[in-house]
Amino acid sequence: MDIFFLLVPLSVLLAFAVMGVLAWAVWSGKFEDMEREAERILHDDVEKTR
Repeated sequence: MDIFFLLVPLSVLLAFAVMGVLAWAVWSGKFEDMEREAERILHDDVEKTR
């Protein structure tokens, strides 16, 4: 039962860290142009393969 006093605060800190990383990614523009990256794999880049 004493382990809960360690695991509960650690899980709360981990949850805040994950939310902080997600917020940083959203605010820094990492999710701005998702369509271009999804379509990039469909186009054949001949210049890059040479």
